[in-house]
Amino acid sequence: MTTVNTYLTFPGQCEEAFNFYKAAFGGEFTYIGRFGEMPPGEDGSGCPPAEADKIMHVSLPIGNSVLMGSDSSEAFGQVTVMGNNFSVSINTDSKENADRLFDALSAGGQVTMPMEKTFWGAYFGMFTDKFQINWMVNFDEVPMK
Repeated sequence: MTTVNTYLTFPGQCEEAFNFYKAAFGGEFTYIGRFGEMPPGEDGSGCPPAEADKIMHVSLPIGNSVLMGSDSSEAFGQVTVMGNNFSVSINTDSKENADRLFDALSAGGQVTMPMEKTFWGAYFGMFTDKFQINWMVNFDEVPMK
């Protein structure tokens, strides 16, 4: 089944914001990871120490949806622009469906990360569509626990 959720990006306050949302909605984070937990890139570069404690990804289930978020990291080429700091996140039930939706929705837009396998066990990509809406497409090849 394909699901659609909201993904928020913050310029360094993601943990504070998500603790605020958790207090309001209740529940527990199903995942919280920091940039410092990322493995080194192919060139051997790792996360700069100043970025290590920033939130790479957090998930908070709310009813039948999931509110997700992260901090932006200028070290990785991400700059948060308030008012444009959200994405529509699509989770699909197959790699083929992920490719189909990615190709259809990114047509005429700008791909910022092509669909590819990630270190966290997902097949994932990002783009801005021709209407300037940010999207993330995800298929969990290794289901999250």
